[in-house]
Amino acid sequence: MFERVKHMLIKEFIQVFRDPRMRVVIFLIPCVQVMVIGYAVSTDVKHVRTALYDLDNSRPSRDLAARFVRSGYFDVTERIGDDARARELLDRGEVSAVLHFQHGFAEDIRAGRTARLQVLIDGTDSNTAGIVAGYAVKIATAYSKHVLIERVERAFGPAGKTGTIDLQTRAWFNENLESRNFFVPGVLMIVVALSTLLLTSMAVVREKEIGTIEQIMVTPITPAEFILGKTVPFALIGLVQAIIVALLGVFWFEVPIRGSVFLLLPATVLFLMNTLGTGLLISTFSQTQQQAMMTTFLLFFPAMLLSGFAFPIANMPQVVQWMTLVNPLRYFLAIVRSIFLKGVGLEILWGQMLPLFAMGIAMLWLAVRRFHKTL
Repeated sequence: MFERVKHMLIKEFIQVFRDPRMRVVIFLIPCVQVMVIGYAVSTDVKHVRTALYDLDNSRPSRDLAARFVRSGYFDVTERIGDDARARELLDRGEVSAVLHFQHGFAEDIRAGRTARLQVLIDGTDSNTAGIVAGYAVKIATAYSKHVLIERVERAFGPAGKTGTIDLQTRAWFNENLESRNFFVPGVLMIVVALSTLLLTSMAVVREKEIGTIEQIMVTPITPAEFILGKTVPFALIGLVQAIIVALLGVFWFEVPIRGSVFLLLPATVLFLMNTLGTGLLISTFSQTQQQAMMTTFLLFFPAMLLSGFAFPIANMPQVVQWMTLVNPLRYFLAIVRSIFLKGVGLEILWGQMLPLFAMGIAMLWLAVRRFHKTL
């Protein structure tokens, strides 16, 4: 048995690495993906292009506008004087927000009335618009508190100050709330899943197209040995890719890895059981490499969207949340992020690793049974 499997492994490694372009795809493309996603994918909202529409032009309005600029979230790129210009800038996408101070802003503050500030926000991207609105509310609230304290001090002196609440927040696991720390570990899941799915989904089909499947059928090799010989090389490639992505994330993007690397490796192996089994199952159903590739992408993108990589699973409809329970990407993503950012161990992650193991065994068993029927 071991002799037959050894020859299968040698054949697969030769077939994969004899093409220099395939080496680039396997080892260089994952690095490019990490770089692109690490730098390009970000939910941090800073330096929002802002137009200042100040009809009051008073000291309070200028003071509040300066607070918006000093926060680092808003950059005033233009000062405007009419509604038409504000509408034009928003329509053209030249600004994402407009600070609109009406006449009488300072007079209302001095009289103790509610002074109104309008913030017009480009709502094309609802997520960004919500974050910008939150920034604006926070800055305006802080300024309102400052005005109130000044009024109390003028009326009653420093002794007349009223008690306030100083709210201090602390974020665990991602102290600076950097989206890079959230997304880069997920790239490990994407790279390993996509590459191993593609490689294995075309493994059996390639044998059919080049005519070697008949030669394999007349050998003493069993379906289980054939599947083992097909999966082990791609499993090793997947592990190497996972190590490359992890090293880039830690040393290039400075993403912390607080958990055990020795737990990340077996978790990756469990995940590879799922991707390799799924890829081989696709390969047994497909007649051409084009069919295998299209089927792989058809399955991969919904699985990625339902993994929690970009959208929280808790925000999805209940029916969709149930569907994610059979998605291996969901469990592996939770494991990777927990090991990188939270530093938790097996006592916490066993609930994620157990479904991965069960589904991996099921997928490999189905692939073996399907290959036997195909023969």
